[in-house]
Amino acid sequence: MLSKKEKKLIKEIWERLTPVAEDIGSDALLRMFASYPGTKTYFSHLDISPGSAHLCSHGKKIVLAIAEGAKDISQLTVTLAPLQTLHAYQLRIDPTNFKLLSHCMLVTLACYLGSEFTPVAHAAMDKFLSAFAAVLSEKYR
Repeated sequence: MLSKKEKKLIKEIWERLTPVAEDIGSDALLRMFASYPGTKTYFSHLDISPGSAHLCSHGKKIVLAIAEGAKDISQLTVTLAPLQTLHAYQLRIDPTNFKLLSHCMLVTLACYLGSEFTPVAHAAMDKFLSAFAAVLSEKYR
């Protein structure tokens, strides 16, 4: 699915973004909530207003999980196993939301990285985030 060069690029991007995980993650979540309001239902018990502690905390968790998966993409299923179970059986998140968040994450990355988010980086990240969403959805089958 991804070449060695693409895997290296993805890993490097997420390593650079880890220090700003809270900003990237909360921005992607806000984009998802604005574009797909139905996704807010899973967060009704939390304050998800811009800049809130809950939003920033969850956004950071998401980015750190993605960054962890990027470290060894060939082991993505193993890395994400605990999150698969959590989202499928305990939280019962509609797996479509993983695709929606992936799209919003791409937009956030494009805004944050600007010209560094080249067409090659965009294509590689799109493939990686699609795989990430697919792996999270595996427990639903």
